[in-house]
Amino acid sequence: MMDKSKFYSAIRPAFGGKLDANQVSGMDALLDAGKDLPLQHMAYVLANVRRETGGGMYPIKETVMPWHKDKNPSDAEVKRRLDEAWRKDQLTGVKAPYWRDGAFGRGQIQLSRPPNYAKFGISNYSDALKLPVSAHIAVVGMRDGLFTGRALSGYVFPAAVDHMPSLNPRRIVNGNDGSDKEVAGFHKQFAAALVLAGWGVRAPPMQPPFPIPDPLIPIKPQGRWAAIFAAIVALFGGKRK
Repeated sequence: MMDKSKFYSAIRPAFGGKLDANQVSGMDALLDAGKDLPLQHMAYVLANVRRETGGGMYPIKETVMPWHKDKNPSDAEVKRRLDEAWRKDQLTGVKAPYWRDGAFGRGQIQLSRPPNYAKFGISNYSDALKLPVSAHIAVVGMRDGLFTGRALSGYVFPAAVDHMPSLNPRRIVNGNDGSDKEVAGFHKQFAAALVLAGWGVRAPPMQPPFPIPDPLIPIKPQGRWAAIFAAIVALFGGKRK
């Protein structure tokens, strides 16, 4: 059974030796949501969340960057930022301003656009910022291939994290954005921490404090009573003619 204290002790150096309450809460939610995942898959979920949240590990809104002091800008501010980027032709591949009806990205691995929210049964877009919901989206989205059509089961870990872009599991979440090696490094750190914490190791069955006698095997008397019992057997249990 996993020991979370060992996990956090092992992963803390990868975060500069310190984890804040939001980072711990975010990872707790992911570990709970992914409790049935194989170790390598869980490590890769955590690694992608680290990349997507800039190390925050907590649900964020689209346009929030690691250097922003305000990690929870208003919806109006997010739309303003996206409108500005749209006007400057900085949103490569975006054909329509999906954010104007509020369906911009939210979560530890961000959902955007109404059809993607609908895949997870979310009609109130803000729900994707709720920690248990966000963690569920991250785990199930990667497990079942709901983000890009590619799923964790389609790759052989850990070797896959070092593959070329077209074969790299980072495509489960994003296109080739140049982050494959970074996420591979995060994955190795999380996998090592999960191993040390005992991820996926089942606790041994509880043993009784003393041996339980087999009911089919007669209990032999011990000590002084053994001698008396032997005498009785000798007296009455001799051979019959």
